[in-house]
Amino acid sequence: MSDQTAQRAPSHLFYQSRRRRPMATHAEGIYIWDENGRRVIDGSSGAMVVNIGHSNPNVIAAMKAQLDRATFIYRLHFENEPAEELARQLAKRMPGDLDKVFFVSGGSEAVESAIKLARQWVVATGQANRWKVISRFPSYHGGTLGALAVTGYNALTASFTQIMRTMPKIAAPTAYLDRDNLTMNQRGVKYADLLEQQIEAEGPETVLAFIMEPIGGASTGALVAPDSYYARIREICDRYGILLIHDEVMSGAGRTGKYLGGDHWNCLPDIVALSKGLGAGYSPLGAVLASDRLVQPVLSSGGFAHGYTYAGNPLACKAGLAVLGEIDRLNLLDNTTVMGERLKAGLEALAERYPFIGDVRGKGLLLAAEFVSDKTTMAPLPAGLNAYNRVVELAYERGLIIYSRRTRGGVDGDHFLICPPMIVTAVQVNDILSILDDTLGALAQELDLPAETRTAKIATR
Repeated sequence: MSDQTAQRAPSHLFYQSRRRRPMATHAEGIYIWDENGRRVIDGSSGAMVVNIGHSNPNVIAAMKAQLDRATFIYRLHFENEPAEELARQLAKRMPGDLDKVFFVSGGSEAVESAIKLARQWVVATGQANRWKVISRFPSYHGGTLGALAVTGYNALTASFTQIMRTMPKIAAPTAYLDRDNLTMNQRGVKYADLLEQQIEAEGPETVLAFIMEPIGGASTGALVAPDSYYARIREICDRYGILLIHDEVMSGAGRTGKYLGGDHWNCLPDIVALSKGLGAGYSPLGAVLASDRLVQPVLSSGGFAHGYTYAGNPLACKAGLAVLGEIDRLNLLDNTTVMGERLKAGLEALAERYPFIGDVRGKGLLLAAEFVSDKTTMAPLPAGLNAYNRVVELAYERGLIIYSRRTRGGVDGDHFLICPPMIVTAVQVNDILSILDDTLGALAQELDLPAETRTAKIATR
């Protein structure tokens, strides 16, 4: 903690802990500056939010123009053009017939809305006995009680189990941990078939939906299932008449090199939840997308009994429109793919140097590295080492922000996510990898972990 931070007046804010950080003064591109004039690389895009970078002038100009027109229009009183146009533009980017949009202000609201839409649809279509939403363990779907009910992360759910209706879980497709004689495609089918087994155990007539992150977020460290998993999940949902909800809050909006993470497998969900990169940090914004097949029966049965004050806010939607425009103008999906490959190759090179990195995974610029005590067994590091917190602090001291969690239910399985803005350049990727190299070296020394002698910088393409 700097002297300025230590001397600052006590804060009236409270969040997860008492920890104080330096005061940010401004941000631009992939960088944030603090009160001491220090520049830090935002290697996690905040909380995987600032997809197009900080202080984009075109987004700011669009928001300023909207400020001169209207900052709030309530959807029951008037329509507003930014909301209508953003809905049109999002519908163009969706797979299949997902062309109906419900705006919200964040990821938890998006997931909550998706679940409530699914439930209202079965009620409207005479299937009111369907109410169970199966999800995965581990997983994270948001902080509201409805979203926590489908979250599989003990550290975040344990205090609230008595005041929410916890939903059934199946194992997340952590095929990288398996030590068997199956191929990856066979493992994918094996994990997907857990859904069918759970549906049968619950009673198919009671199951409403299955919710999953196509590419994992912080709870699983950018987990990617074997390719066979996705089509099999769709097949099982169709067989039992249950809805498939894709939580694309983190993996959507271009973060993985496709607009939706599920697009890598041409996987068609029934409902999509979006947020984070949709507003890209310029304004709180999220969305639920579905088809007429779901929306019209709900509207015909009295309307969607749900809503938020800021749904379709014109300022937020204007920001979202400008973010979409910058993704297209700067060709950021392609840049994300290319820079993601470069960054992932660098992380894999670091894994060769630091044997306590057991796995590097993800797609595009949603990447993670998991720590292990043994690469053969994939046993996690001892939880008492607190490696997932220490690596963040050591990187921060060196001018790089990364994000970490524990992969295996929040109890152990330390990992860190490295997810810079989609505007990142090759030079900046090299800078990130260089700081990570120094960070991992310091972590190895501090925790007495194995590491090769660093005689040269890691190779980058």
